[in-house]
Amino acid sequence: MKIGCIQLNVGFGKVDENYERAETFIREAVAGGAQIVVLPEMWNTGYALEKLDELADENGERSKAFLRKLAKELAVHIVGGSVAVKRGGEFFNTMYTYNKDGALVGEYSKVHLFRLMDEHLYLQAGDAMNRFNLDGLEAGGAICYDIRFPEWLRAHALDGAKVLFIPAQWPTPRIDHWKILLQARAIENQCFVIAVNRIARKVENFNGQSMVIGPWGEVLWTGAEDEELAIIDVDFSSVDEVRGRIPVYEDRRPQLYEKVVK
Repeated sequence: MKIGCIQLNVGFGKVDENYERAETFIREAVAGGAQIVVLPEMWNTGYALEKLDELADENGERSKAFLRKLAKELAVHIVGGSVAVKRGGEFFNTMYTYNKDGALVGEYSKVHLFRLMDEHLYLQAGDAMNRFNLDGLEAGGAICYDIRFPEWLRAHALDGAKVLFIPAQWPTPRIDHWKILLQARAIENQCFVIAVNRIARKVENFNGQSMVIGPWGEVLWTGAEDEELAIIDVDFSSVDEVRGRIPVYEDRRPQLYEKVVK
């Protein structure tokens, strides 16, 4: 299956421009044969937390209509990264996933808020998992900082996910953590990890390096330090082969961990 990873240069507070650029890249990805397209985190507003009252998408209506229309028109699955959304007077970092028929199959608000960047002062945390199916492909999704919580991603894998989609706005100074954590999540869960980071005009802030990683931990693609669309051919059937080679799930002893992993 061909995956289109859109490593977008997200404009800070430039909402209309961001939608236009996202649409251009989605159409380009489909023209290149992509069957699933993936966007980065908060691509509609950028990291404009202090301006969410004027920029956030009311109830996600614009984003949902945008993704639904393109998914149906182009017959492509869209893992819509995440967008800044306003619901009931509060703000959320929300990921929408649409299948190729234009049906909403996944909705998830970031569960772990990154206090180092003051997310907890502006955003409300979600409280539900993000499991969905795309044409028989069992998938899960989490957002950026979520990958520092291995038990959260393991929960999705235990629930059947064979691929984890991770949109992010991961900053350049900690990009080494990004790479190591993503590989670790792929290896320990014996699943694919498809992670799409953003680019900023100043690469010292956000420098891309999105990744596609196989269930053996092999890096299939790493993005450049620039805006980029990459289309990667992925054979998801290898998950079963890897899980059969080292039966981690069969060898787990959760009765020994359940008292401390709550």
